[in-house]
Amino acid sequence: MANLLIDKVLNNNVLIAEHPSYKEVVLIGKGIGFNRKRGDFIETESVDKLFVLKDGKEQENYIKLLPFIDSDYLEVIISAIDLIKQQTHSDLDEHIHVALTDHLMFALTRVSKGMEMRNPFLVETKALYRHEYEIASMVVDHISEKTGIRLPVGEIGFIALHIHSARTNKDLSEVNQHSQLVSTLVKMVENQFDIEIDRESIDYMRLVRHLRFAIGRVVKSEKVEEPEKIANLLKAEYPICYNLAWKLIKVMQQTLKMKVFDAEAVYLTMHLQRLQNKFK
Repeated sequence: MANLLIDKVLNNNVLIAEHPSYKEVVLIGKGIGFNRKRGDFIETESVDKLFVLKDGKEQENYIKLLPFIDSDYLEVIISAIDLIKQQTHSDLDEHIHVALTDHLMFALTRVSKGMEMRNPFLVETKALYRHEYEIASMVVDHISEKTGIRLPVGEIGFIALHIHSARTNKDLSEVNQHSQLVSTLVKMVENQFDIEIDRESIDYMRLVRHLRFAIGRVVKSEKVEEPEKIANLLKAEYPICYNLAWKLIKVMQQTLKMKVFDAEAVYLTMHLQRLQNKFK
């Protein structure tokens, strides 16, 4: 077993050391930092976890974050991210180690002080990212089991967004923006039709999915063919739905600052017409 040179002792359970292959690594283990100092050597068998981030910038940010993290929570957070990796069966963007560690630490501290943060996009997140939401629920159960702290349901939504961001390599702000946009568009539909869509219903799921795919196409600049005859027919037959579709498209354009192809209005109108029929 190799001996590693200690670079920095963060606390009793966390060290930073020099590794022959990976340069700086984070070492985690019960009591491994006790009575140790910079320049000492440590045997790798006394280490529970050896933590390497290949991206130098992420490793640097992670190391900067570590002194602010309660060492009891750190192990739980690392095992929570391991759980996410097992469940997604995919390579996650390494930024999740920094972003989610920071988020969970803040959440655990808030909850232990009796403060709760509302998540206004919980329902949209659950509908948009079903699989990530399920994994996030498992993470919340795991944290509760290990720490005795039960994170509120809103946190499942926040964690799900982090997972989605890491799976798709999308910036978290973009993921957030799309969830907020879907929420705005759904409210516009409800106001226009003077209805309230049950957030657990198949109608809601369908609408959210349709809007999400439309946003995805816009972001990728994917052109959708416009069946002109159908467009004219829909405009004449369902003027309310057709006008609403265009209002939604205008909001998409303003928010995403990208062109939305006219054909999107055709598909949206058909979808809105089906929805309106359900509620008549």
